[in-house]
Amino acid sequence: MNEEQEEVIVKKKVLITRRPPKHVLKMLEDKFDVTVWDSEEEQIPEKFLLENIKNKDGILCLLTENINEDVINNNKRLKVISNLAVGYNNIDITAANKRDIMVTNTPGILTETTADLTFGLMLATSRRLIEASEVVRQGKWKTWSPMFLTGMDVHGATLGIIGLGEIGAAVARRAKGFNMNLLYYNRSKKPELERSLGIKYTEKDQLLKESDYVCILTPLSKETKNLISKRELGLMKSTSILINTSRGGIVNEADLREAILNEDIWGAGLDVFDQEPIPQESPILDLPNVVTLPHIGSASIKTRVNMWEMAAQNLIKALSGNIPPNLVK
Repeated sequence: MNEEQEEVIVKKKVLITRRPPKHVLKMLEDKFDVTVWDSEEEQIPEKFLLENIKNKDGILCLLTENINEDVINNNKRLKVISNLAVGYNNIDITAANKRDIMVTNTPGILTETTADLTFGLMLATSRRLIEASEVVRQGKWKTWSPMFLTGMDVHGATLGIIGLGEIGAAVARRAKGFNMNLLYYNRSKKPELERSLGIKYTEKDQLLKESDYVCILTPLSKETKNLISKRELGLMKSTSILINTSRGGIVNEADLREAILNEDIWGAGLDVFDQEPIPQESPILDLPNVVTLPHIGSASIKTRVNMWEMAAQNLIKALSGNIPPNLVK
């Protein structure tokens, strides 16, 4: 074949909505014509997203992007949406299904890291670690006092897990080391985990009544939106603590504030919020016994890099004519 006859290979086009690690970007640039929103910290503007999704074969996006019907229908050749997260509530699955667009996620890889953070948040909230650190930094520590900054014990307490998936099971394994009594509520029972972890299935209302710590680890869906609201918070112990490292919309934040101010529960540890980033005027932020984190459940260097690599491989597989390993819909 001479030069005139040589076949011109046209690379497929992809959009990446945040700057990836250099080796991941190279991996994708070797195979595709890549457009990237070249920022690590700033979210891709909606205008840029709508304009640059046009004529793309695939998109690698974050949970911060709202891949709604308008975005999806702004591209007639889109074949795959690769989401850099386990959850995919930021994607209009119905709209994707109508167009036979594959949607992938990054499961499993962040389980242990998120469980570490969840248990750490439980400890930080119960023992008032953030508040105590600020007392030292602000020069307010004057003397040792018997009841100064006293909190709640974790060891021997009852932990109720709502959503016994992979992360829930990993949290339960950590709780066993603290000799905690374990309860769970899930849409289906898990007999094998009950045996291996010594965890007991309990209906949701009973779990809320009995638990010293209620840990939310269920995906956000139509069924779980506002799953924990005024009624549920009213069932909890006045000494109990709510932990949420799943999705913000599962807990009604206005009802949570009211419950804490009324001393219906003792405190809360939150890594996720209904609106992210959480507005500075949010009524949650002025509560001293609420620990707030900026959605860092999976934020270890190793795990986040592995997530990028998995999301890239999902994209590559899908655009190579194969079924990606982490196809959700």
